Amino acid sequence: MYKIVFLRHGESTWNKKGLFTGWTDVDLTARGRREARAAGRKLRAAGFKFDLVFENFHQRCTDTTGLALEELGGKRPLVRKDWRLNERHYGALQGMNKKEMVKKYGEEQVFIWRRSYKVRPPKIKRGSRYDQSDNILYRNIPAPLTESLCDVEKRVAVFWKEKIVPALRQKKKILISASGNSIRGLIKSLSNISDKKIMTLNVPTGLPLVYELDDKLRPKKYRYLATKKELSQAVEKIKNQIKVTK
Repeated sequence: MYKIVFLRHGESTWNKKGLFTGWTDVDLTARGRREARAAGRKLRAAGFKFDLVFENFHQRCTDTTGLALEELGGKRPLVRKDWRLNERHYGALQGMNKKEMVKKYGEEQVFIWRRSYKVRPPKIKRGSRYDQSDNILYRNIPAPLTESLCDVEKRVAVFWKEKIVPALRQKKKILISASGNSIRGLIKSLSNISDKKIMTLNVPTGLPLVYELDDKLRPKKYRYLATKKELSQAVEKIKNQIKVTK
């Protein structure tokens, strides 16, 4: 049996403001930093140690990784970055307030942009404020102008096959520190979740998600290192992001 842990970064400044973030690089809030440290303590209490950590290019994930590992203690694992773990690119929606978009376009349309499997938001304009096309971090990759969750799943599935499968076969203990939609993409790919069901799958910030895999690296079961109350409150917080008070 194999185990792997997924960790979504702690609350970011744009999570708190209710803005579409995507590939925009933003910091953790004070709460997000506390969540990251709490994740490390939860992992330590559960007896986890890691040989290898994969994280994306976003500072919010880098900081989450660092704070969690600081609390975990012990020998520091090797940390590798991979852009394929980046958040879904939200195109022209990046920087937009989710609730304001609901008022303008309606909750159904915003839900489709946020949660549908195949629909891409409008493309971001090259050279606009939140465009990453000219970012030196992405000089060797085809930075997208928008993505669907399907697009994200394709890139994380390739990452899994190239990086995770060989490492797991070598008995490496792995933590993946990433973003909500890259983790959702991995879960969909691993568990073969339907396009419809994935729309309602939420991945809370800062709560370690442990997957147990069989000898063929297929999911057997999963669990969050959290109480039912913690998990319920965290999921409800995500659901409320586009609810507009009438």
